Amino acid sequence: MIVAASSLCFADLPLEAALQKLDDLEYSAVEIAIHEHGNHVKPSEVTENLERAVLRCRDTHRLHIVAYSVDIAAEGEQYYRQFQEICRLAKITKVVTLVIASAELGTPFNEEVERLRKLVSIASVEGVLVAVKTETGRMTEDPDTVRVLCDNVEGLGITFDPSHFVIGPFSHKSYESILKYTYHVHLRDTKPDALQVRVGQGQVEYGRLVTLLQKYKYNRALCVDIRPLDDVDHMAEMRKFRLLLESLL
Repeated sequence: MIVAASSLCFADLPLEAALQKLDDLEYSAVEIAIHEHGNHVKPSEVTENLERAVLRCRDTHRLHIVAYSVDIAAEGEQYYRQFQEICRLAKITKVVTLVIASAELGTPFNEEVERLRKLVSIASVEGVLVAVKTETGRMTEDPDTVRVLCDNVEGLGITFDPSHFVIGPFSHKSYESILKYTYHVHLRDTKPDALQVRVGQGQVEYGRLVTLLQKYKYNRALCVDIRPLDDVDHMAEMRKFRLLLESLL
């Protein structure tokens, strides 16, 4: 396993400045956000000019790209067209994992299965993996639903985020049964009443998590995904988190 950080840790900065910050903090790997409503790379930009997107994503200050986080605002066929171009970007830049959100609660199960099957099919053509995020307020907030989704969509994996099993309505359930589907990991410290708190003040058991991931032979990235907190030195938190995770590996 390696320690990485999301470019969204510096979501208010342009991509180039965010990457420079991570390099200054001595991170060696990054997950780049391809979000339509964000300051980094936009799906519409990838579709309009793939070559330019490739050049931007290759200019990483020597940071290794472990994944792309994808959030597409387009709908219908345009949604799938933009996703296909992002898969092409991933193949060209030698990135294996795409992180996506699952549907919101209330979406018909079969409808979500069909969407995920189509995304996995598109991605597989380029040799790319789709990792749906475990997230409160979406279909993946329940470990049982996650398991059923992955069993029904061949090739689908998860971006495992333990925070949402600390703060969410299924905190009483064990998440170990879904770790075998893990393609990627997001980490922050969390309490039952706060999604993000200062490192060391929450209830995420990093040592136990690393041990469980090793049990299921996970060998990819542990990706820090924290945002600035009021009256907290964000750079110091980012550095502290990197050192903590590296000490466990």
